[in-house]
Amino acid sequence: MTARTSGAQRTRSIVLHLICIGVGALIVVPVWFGVIGGFKDNGQLSTNPLGLPDPWVPENYTDLFASGVFWRQLGNSLLIAVSSTVIVVGAAAMAAFVFARYAFRGREFLVTLFAIGLMFPFAVAILPLFVLLRSMGLLDNPLGVILPQAAFGLPITIIILRQFFRTIPAEVEEAAVLDGCSSFGFFWRVLLPMARPALATVSVLAVVTSWNNFMLPLVVFSDQSWWTLPVGVQAFQGQYADDTARVLAYVVLSMIPALGFYAVAERQLVGGLTGSVKG
Repeated sequence: MTARTSGAQRTRSIVLHLICIGVGALIVVPVWFGVIGGFKDNGQLSTNPLGLPDPWVPENYTDLFASGVFWRQLGNSLLIAVSSTVIVVGAAAMAAFVFARYAFRGREFLVTLFAIGLMFPFAVAILPLFVLLRSMGLLDNPLGVILPQAAFGLPITIIILRQFFRTIPAEVEEAAVLDGCSSFGFFWRVLLPMARPALATVSVLAVVTSWNNFMLPLVVFSDQSWWTLPVGVQAFQGQYADDTARVLAYVVLSMIPALGFYAVAERQLVGGLTGSVKG
C-alpha cells in the first residue's frame, strides 16, 4: 500500500511538473520570439523565427529610442497610470477602512454592490461613458481616462483592502485610541503602515491594468499627442504593417516598464494576496 501510494505521488508530481513546463513554455516562447524578433529583419523572421539573429539588427530598437513619439506615449502612459493608481488606492483605502472597522445599516449591501461591479463589463459602458465625458468636456483630456479607470478599479481594490483590514486585531485599534489616536489617526498612522503588502498588491494591479488599457484611451483621445503606448502600438502596427521586426521591437519596449514594475513588486503582490485570502 505504501509503495502504491508513493508511486501515485511520484506520478502526480511528474504530471504537475509537465503542466508547469508546458504553461511556462506558452509564456516564455512568445516573449522570446518578440525580443529576439526585434533584432532581426523580416527575411530572418520568415526563415528562422525562433533562432538567434544572424546578423543582429539593433536599429529596430535604437531608432525607437531616438523617436520623440515613443517617449511622449511612454510619458502619457506613466502619467495616467500613476494618477489613476493614486486616486483608486486612496479612495478605496478609506472606503475599505469604513467597511471593515465600522458596523452600520446597509454596510453589507454596499459591499455587495461593489462586488457586483466586478461582473460589469467595461465594453458595455463605453458608449454611455463616451457621451458623459463629452458632455463634461473631458475628451482629449487625461482626466477623461484617469477618472473612469479609477472608478472601474474601485471594486477589486476595496474588496482586497477590506479583507486585509479585517485581519488587524481590534486590540491594536483600542491601544491606539487609548494613546490618543482619533479614528483618522489610527487609519493614517497605524493601519496604512501595517497594510503595506495589501497596498502594494492593489497598486500593482491598478498600474498594470491602466498600462494595458487600450479601449478607453482610443475612445477618449483623438489628439495623437495624448496617445498612450497601447494605442501607439496599434497605430505603429498599421503604419509599419510590412515591417514585422520593427513592430515586435515596439511591442517589447512597450512591455518593459510594466514588467519591470511587476518584477520589483512581485513579493509584495504575492504577500498581499496571501494575506487577503487568509483574512
